[in-house]
Amino acid sequence: MDLLIPDKTHDESRQGEALVLEPIPGKNSGRKLYIESYGCAMNFSDSEIVASILTESGFETTGDFTSADVVFINTCSIRENAEVRVRNRLKEFAGAKAKNPGMVVGVLGCMAERLKSKFLEEEKLVDVVVGPDAYRDLPNLIDKVDDGQRAVNVLLSREETYADINPVRLNSNGINAFVSIMRGCDNMCSFCVVPFTRGRERSREPQSIVKECQELFDKGYREVTLLGQNVDSYKWAPETEKIIAEGEKPVLGMDLLDKVLASGEDISGINPVDHSKAGVSFAELLEMVALISPDLRVRFSTSHPKDITDDVLYTIAKYDNICNYIHLPIQSGNSRVLKLMNRTYDREWYINRVDAINRIIPGCAISTDMITGFCTETEEEHQETLSMMDYVQFYFAYMFMYSERPGTLAAKRYADDIPEDVKLRRLQEIVAKQQQHSHVRLLALVGTTQKVLIEGFSKKSKNDYAGRSDQNMMVIFPVGEDYKPGEYVNVLIERCTTATLMGTVIVS
Repeated sequence: MDLLIPDKTHDESRQGEALVLEPIPGKNSGRKLYIESYGCAMNFSDSEIVASILTESGFETTGDFTSADVVFINTCSIRENAEVRVRNRLKEFAGAKAKNPGMVVGVLGCMAERLKSKFLEEEKLVDVVVGPDAYRDLPNLIDKVDDGQRAVNVLLSREETYADINPVRLNSNGINAFVSIMRGCDNMCSFCVVPFTRGRERSREPQSIVKECQELFDKGYREVTLLGQNVDSYKWAPETEKIIAEGEKPVLGMDLLDKVLASGEDISGINPVDHSKAGVSFAELLEMVALISPDLRVRFSTSHPKDITDDVLYTIAKYDNICNYIHLPIQSGNSRVLKLMNRTYDREWYINRVDAINRIIPGCAISTDMITGFCTETEEEHQETLSMMDYVQFYFAYMFMYSERPGTLAAKRYADDIPEDVKLRRLQEIVAKQQQHSHVRLLALVGTTQKVLIEGFSKKSKNDYAGRSDQNMMVIFPVGEDYKPGEYVNVLIERCTTATLMGTVIVS
């Protein structure tokens, strides 16, 4: 899975503190819901959908899990440390439940499908386990728990996009919002469990996306981030459901993984559903959202190098309010390792896409994800990743040591044979190089004027505001009487750190 957004919203340790909302009268009136989210931006977006569904059922949300009647943790399986944190947190919830036996504790999201038996039967930490496509069933599942049963629904769907759900904006600053445009993933990256926990790709009907973005803008929001595991493969057409229904491949789940492997079929043969018939492409959707208002900034994540097209790049270049920023995960700079990862592109293809971005959108910021120490990676291949970094000079990167995930194709097929100390040393080299590149990129912006959307106060001082530039760089500048959060200002950049720009507002 590539859905990693390099801003303050992506933090595995971040805990949900739901807004307190007015409950809708019903049998659950007065009951309190607490949701805590870990992992990628899609998980935080999903938690907003869950809050909406349960608010409609009468719940109100709370930021204190000890006072909640229902406690959910929305989980991530992409790395081992995320699962460790979730398990530790569940033990804390179990302690609260011991003092309040009526409390319902549940696990949502990517860990739900994979670890349902452990959570429900072996460890007995939870009462309900719900997968990403079954959130509409939550009121019914909670009813079952209230009746003394344990409840589970981890069924995957070919159609569910939650297009009709108006998400409750948890922890919202009223300025930035996530908007999910598609669900699932058809890419069978060998290191990733997401296709088996989130199912096949399906795109949301475009008019519902535009409507949600328009409503956000009307409420004062000034930036939307369009979300998908692979936004560039977004494709909607009236025939989409029929195409999916007639596809040869079944919905993938953990129970089908062994069948895929036993077939002897090359994993690259598990191709996306063909959405090539006339419809709305991602480039066209971007344009539709951009046309809502020039004052609505549009971002998106995540792009896959095999799918990002020149049409998308020309659309970004055409509209000033589509941000000049692309998160383009590379994972490795070596073609052999990329093939083992089943990324379906090689080093040359990635360079081609970077060159196209630089040609069509001069000054566009590119960020990435990288994994060190993947199975059989040699020192020479690691050096190719470093040389790719020198070629692109990424503005930002998420960098990780390879962590074998149970149930992935890599875990089934390849030995995790790189010693941990070698993985760590390679990671340190990548991190050091990225810090150099980030600093170089920010130094080049000193002396320029950047258009910044004010998001609120700086974390360090109420005397400073913080906001992001078009290129997704954090900018700090003094508070002033002539501007406030939610407004755009032009900031003259006067200095920088390795991660932050600092300057002064130019008042016209």
